[in-house]
Amino acid sequence: MAETNLTLVTEFLLIAFTEYPERAFPLFLLFLCIYLITLSGNLGMIILIRMDRRLHTPMYFLLRHLSFMDICYSSVTVPQTMAVLLEHGAALSHTRCAAQFFLFTFFGSIDCYLLAIMAYDRYVAVCQPLPYVTIMTQKAQLGFVSGAYVAGLFSALVRTVSAFSLSLFGNGEIDFIFCDLPPLLKLTCGDSYTQEVVIILFAIFVLPACMVVILVSYLFIIVAIVRIPSAGGRAKTFSTCASHLTAVSLFFGTLIFMYLRDNSGQSSGKDRVVSVFYTTVIPMLNPLIYSLRNKGVKEALRNILSRIQLS
Repeated sequence: MAETNLTLVTEFLLIAFTEYPERAFPLFLLFLCIYLITLSGNLGMIILIRMDRRLHTPMYFLLRHLSFMDICYSSVTVPQTMAVLLEHGAALSHTRCAAQFFLFTFFGSIDCYLLAIMAYDRYVAVCQPLPYVTIMTQKAQLGFVSGAYVAGLFSALVRTVSAFSLSLFGNGEIDFIFCDLPPLLKLTCGDSYTQEVVIILFAIFVLPACMVVILVSYLFIIVAIVRIPSAGGRAKTFSTCASHLTAVSLFFGTLIFMYLRDNSGQSSGKDRVVSVFYTTVIPMLNPLIYSLRNKGVKEALRNILSRIQLS
């Protein structure tokens, strides 16, 4: 056992859900259905925003990028999960595992930044409606989105280099659906203090920093809504933020549970369920949240469908 534990990991074996081989195919079909719904829902949202000129606003410009990120984010993990289920485990080289970790961190970080930018956009729309057009110009929108992509790239590079410079020992088995930080840390051995500090600092920079922007924005929004004299006006104003608030609560709630806690002694089964939720389920739910709870999207969808029926 001691000899096995001191073997340097050169290949990783994903074994999530392999303890129940009889459930593998039903789970594969479930993940396949969710993935297809995710692709069609988010791609449909992108096409809908492009086709309807009334949706050519800063909020929907950001939503279009969020939908694109959800497609990329989900595509990094879900096909790999389906391969694990079909093959009852999947071997990944050190390089391939690092690449998956980098892409997942890159797209996930951009998701966080975009949700924070969308919160700021809602703050300007509600609290500063008159100068909104002059603040959220096309140049400002491109600047915000470009900044999110650059910051996501930087976060992913630093986090990946730090994580994969750790000394990883053992049999390389990862009881998880993809190469993520919590299962990798369980394989560490030796002095990894510096790398872990860097990883934690970047987790603190990305998650709490974005949350501060979101919380402060919504604090000002709530104050502004409370000051509206009519109940109808308050409800109408809040409805413009409801979709974003729902998406933020789901996404950041699961990320906080996963990354901003002590992983020692935690159940792998619980971690797997949470990871499935934020990598697979949330990207599928986002188009539904923004279409079912958004009047503009629903009207645009009705117009497109009526055009198709008439043609």
